Amino acid sequence: MFRQSCLSCPPLCFSVYLLFTATLFITELRSARGMEVTSTGPQTIQKAEGESVTLGCTYTSGPSDTGELDIEWSVVSPDTTQKDQMLMTYSGGTQYHYSPEATAAGLRFAAADPSTGDASLSIGLLSPAHSATYQCKVKKSPGVDMRKMSLVVMAKPSVPKCWVEGGELVGEAVSLHCQSAKGSTPLKYTWSREGAGPIPPAAAMQDGAAGELKISNHSQSLAGVYLCEVNNAVGAERCRIHLKANKPPNKVGVIVGTIVGSLLLIIILLVFIALLYWKLSSRRHYDKEFSNEIREDVPPPDSRPVSRYTNRSSIQRPQVTYCQVGGTEVSSYSEGCAQSPFGNTHTPAIYDPVEYDAEIGYAV
Repeated sequence: MFRQSCLSCPPLCFSVYLLFTATLFITELRSARGMEVTSTGPQTIQKAEGESVTLGCTYTSGPSDTGELDIEWSVVSPDTTQKDQMLMTYSGGTQYHYSPEATAAGLRFAAADPSTGDASLSIGLLSPAHSATYQCKVKKSPGVDMRKMSLVVMAKPSVPKCWVEGGELVGEAVSLHCQSAKGSTPLKYTWSREGAGPIPPAAAMQDGAAGELKISNHSQSLAGVYLCEVNNAVGAERCRIHLKANKPPNKVGVIVGTIVGSLLLIIILLVFIALLYWKLSSRRHYDKEFSNEIREDVPPPDSRPVSRYTNRSSIQRPQVTYCQVGGTEVSSYSEGCAQSPFGNTHTPAIYDPVEYDAEIGYAV
């Protein structure tokens, strides 16, 4: 029947013949090519710090691939003049680790038996040190194929801090700020208002890179709870802040208060200066009186010394005589006692003469 169709319609027969030939050629080409890595995952993988990842590397071998299976995982050096770093291999049914860092970092084959067609690499507990370009090479003589992929380990943004700059006064400029202390760049900040609809673009301007929301003319309609969200390729965090709308203070009251406060300050300073002056004056008067008292208490100067030719014991002093006058003894420097007008007489008592000490200055 096929022969009859070809005889009746030669173009159809020719088209079928070409399709059959092409299919046969592709099959033979694949058989001749042999080993082929069939993974179709992304060439660049972004993961968060602390997570795990599996770098896919599945393969198929051809009928002509009869050699020993050999699988290699390595880190491609960014410097073309440097050698690549071998991580681990699978050969002859045995796994080999060539880097102590690879063993410590938890690198291993994802499949229990990589010879079944899955040579994927598993990495647990990612850190920024794992960021690199990895190469999977599968060889089974005479077939060989390889695949490269880039792993980027990023840090999630930390919970940001929100704050307000400005007095939150109606009619003045107010700025809302949002900053995350940690996180791999680029970080993008987005401000939104909760429960009050979107922020009018004419009233506020956002800076997504700096995390700032500027309000040039604050009003009661812009008050409320604002939400700031920061995100990067591996995570997102947010914070909230309540923006108030306060009425501006009375300028007249502020001016009066300033003047009254200034006057009180001046009065306090004058009182302090007066007290200080009074204190210093009292101290100076006290010091002056104290010095005068010291001068009055100074003993008199010594008398003129007695000449060496004068004998102090030879100085004659008047004798003191005591007479009885009316029952009372009266001292006198006379030689005796006069007779009383009433006729009473008394024998005078004569005492030794009193010596005068020139050094001391009084009788002894």
